[in-house]
Amino acid sequence: MNKPGVILVTDGDSMAKKAVEAAAANIGGRCISASAGNPTGLTGAEIVERILQAPYDPVVIMVDDRGEKGAGSGEKALAHIARSDKVDLLGVVAVSSNGKDCRGIDVSCSVTSDGDIIESSVDKSGTELSSNSICGDTLSVLRGMKSMTIVGMGDPGKMDFKDDAEKGAPVTTKALEEIVKRSKGKHQV
Repeated sequence: MNKPGVILVTDGDSMAKKAVEAAAANIGGRCISASAGNPTGLTGAEIVERILQAPYDPVVIMVDDRGEKGAGSGEKALAHIARSDKVDLLGVVAVSSNGKDCRGIDVSCSVTSDGDIIESSVDKSGTELSSNSICGDTLSVLRGMKSMTIVGMGDPGKMDFKDDAEKGAPVTTKALEEIVKRSKGKHQV
């Protein structure tokens, strides 16, 4: 049996939820809307069970810590899903925060608020930064995990209305598309 392909998005507020739902539909994926929340309300095990019930993939999941220090509910859910042998984690859309004291995590690439794919990171507004690291409170759990595609982006559904769900969430869509593109050959989507 093939494992379902999963894309994690590290944001889950109401604007992000609308953008992720639109973007998942744009790529022919399935969004588990119940995974949204600020913070995430479902456990990792509950999310995996919902992923396994999805009729097709890629399945897009939202995880959010609401800025909680340490390992919050979003990070715990992300860690559980990433380590699950029941799913194939295709990649993570790493949403930037404007945290000042952040060790950051290296990205494979980022999508700017204008929809450009760049090799460095972006800030919360989707503006290119000189660093390859992105800061986000739900990201530190990724350190030390198997290598995976990490696509950075600004705030889903926002970025001065450039990613508005009413416009089809073009930036979030581009981030999901990039993960699918980079997972070709590893997973049949």
